[in-house]
Amino acid sequence: MRIQCPYCGERDLVEFTYLGDARCRRPDPQAPDAPTQFFAAVYLRDNPAGAHDELWYHTSGCRSWLSVTRDTGTHEISAVRLVRDVGA
Repeated sequence: MRIQCPYCGERDLVEFTYLGDARCRRPDPQAPDAPTQFFAAVYLRDNPAGAHDELWYHTSGCRSWLSVTRDTGTHEISAVRLVRDVGA
């Protein structure tokens, strides 16, 4: 798989680190039910088929955080944006 980095151009997957679901938000640790919320956030995630927004870090390149829209069935990438540009 190849990812089109906005700064470095098209690069091989080995230069990047996958960091998970781009839509996932960390639960509030001060909430009364924080342990339950953290359990759900870590262990009860969806595993959708089709287009999915993911976080990737360009570890061996420019060290940018990227939001990558990838089809989980075909691995086709339809969009790559800098995280700061999408407000994630």
